[in-house]
Amino acid sequence: MSARTRLIFGFHSVLAKLRHDPESVSEIYVDAGRRDARLRDLMASAEFARVRLMPVDAARLEAMAPGARHQGVLAMVSAERRHLTLDDVLDPLEEPAFLLILDGIQDPHNLGACLRVADAVGAHAVVAPKDRAVGLTQTAVKVASGAAETVPYITVTNLARTLRELKEREIWVVGTDDQAPEDLYAAQWPSACAWVLGAEGDGLRRLTRETCDQLVSIPMHGSVASLNVSVATGVCLYEARRRSRRS
Repeated sequence: MSARTRLIFGFHSVLAKLRHDPESVSEIYVDAGRRDARLRDLMASAEFARVRLMPVDAARLEAMAPGARHQGVLAMVSAERRHLTLDDVLDPLEEPAFLLILDGIQDPHNLGACLRVADAVGAHAVVAPKDRAVGLTQTAVKVASGAAETVPYITVTNLARTLRELKEREIWVVGTDDQAPEDLYAAQWPSACAWVLGAEGDGLRRLTRETCDQLVSIPMHGSVASLNVSVATGVCLYEARRRSRRS
């Protein structure tokens, strides 16, 4: 693997790449011992995309991605990702913007799960700071189950400034905070909105919190004090999507 290529692994990630960006896939390695329907579907997709597929033994797959839960499939893809800006995403929209903002997520499993939720609810993009955040590691891409290839992931140098730019576009910025007096289910917000969720444990940074138009809390009725960030993302985005369909 050279500096111009990277590995992705797992059926969801590889299939999503084949369907949405087949030109970036140079070759696919599969476990020669697999003969199931899932692998046949992948082989058919690779053939349609004219991507070379190479059966190899399980030991070679393990050597290529040590310790990874690769499910018997790895793909070599271009390391270059198309650089997207918020303008690229927002300018063509003909519907209210629906964004997820992640303030300094450190755990790649959480980032991957958040991307998966964002894809499931139809969010237009996920935005995160370039610094003090995990980024799209192999683990995050794998956990995203293909969503890393379908949901625009935009990194910015100054998150607070980006939030102010969204507000200038009349996109309402809603932050989540355990101490916010306003309940998620009682709160009101406009259709064009950006949901901001903070890092594991620390929550939103002070400047991020102060830049939000509104802060809401997720009601907790049990003994635990807070939710994992990816779970909280699911709760908030699905509530926002539910309301948008009613309006």
